[in-house]
Amino acid sequence: MNFLNSLISGLSLGSVYAIIALGYTMVYGISKMLNFAHGDVIMVGGYISFCLTMYMGMNGWVALALAMAVCTLLGITIERLAYRPLRGTGSLAVLITAIGVSYFLQNSALLIWGANPRVFTSLFDGVDTIHAANGQLTITAESLFTIVANIVIMICLTLFVSRTKAGKAMRAVSEDNGAAQLMGINVNRSISMTFAIGSGLAAVAGVLMCSAYPVLMPTTGSMPGIKAFTAAVFGGIGSIPGAMIGGLILGIIEIMSRAYISTELSDAIVFACLIIVLLVKPTGLLGKKVNEKV
Repeated sequence: MNFLNSLISGLSLGSVYAIIALGYTMVYGISKMLNFAHGDVIMVGGYISFCLTMYMGMNGWVALALAMAVCTLLGITIERLAYRPLRGTGSLAVLITAIGVSYFLQNSALLIWGANPRVFTSLFDGVDTIHAANGQLTITAESLFTIVANIVIMICLTLFVSRTKAGKAMRAVSEDNGAAQLMGINVNRSISMTFAIGSGLAAVAGVLMCSAYPVLMPTTGSMPGIKAFTAAVFGGIGSIPGAMIGGLILGIIEIMSRAYISTELSDAIVFACLIIVLLVKPTGLLGKKVNEKV
């Protein structure tokens, strides 16, 4: 039963990584841009939810909805002020800007909330844990909801991108930015919408992660953000199902490594697995090889 408990924990953690990775993969898939400040939007979502519940007495689910709204606006603002002026420039300038935005968000959180860790109140505080097999198998409400939420979000995003007019516009921008603009598609609106969706999902991931691991600080989103980017690359960056599969596999590898190999080496094992996968299949598990004209 220890294996099953570890597997459920791995799926839960992997679902958080997958939700974050969906933001990475959508932004890269549409605008070919890596938003390394995405992990810090997770932290902002956690702090917004924390303040609304602790200081204003709001219901946790209402606080989550408001945190999503704030992070959505934050994502649009970051794209408009930091990334849009650099569109069409080299990728190095965008990368340096993303790192700068990341440090700006972290230090802003440090000034506003301080360096001391805050104890986050779970969304599922008071909800009974499910016990099975004479108490040997334990499934928490956080784990169950996170896994289900990940599946629902992935399905909804896939349907949105493939069935809606806005989603088809995003796909057109992804295929050829210039051609899409000539066909009357508002490229700026499509890219802003992508940042908005990704940042809103980051708030969901932040609250779910803090519900399962209830410690909140200005650097909370840094390592999960890096691992979620790893999950996006693992599954094939630009692929929505790939982000989900990559996140789940990454979470399972991390938890199994902690349980059966070494807690200290779990992160190294995760990144080693990524290297092996990329050596065998450089585009990731579900990524497609793209031929570029030189």
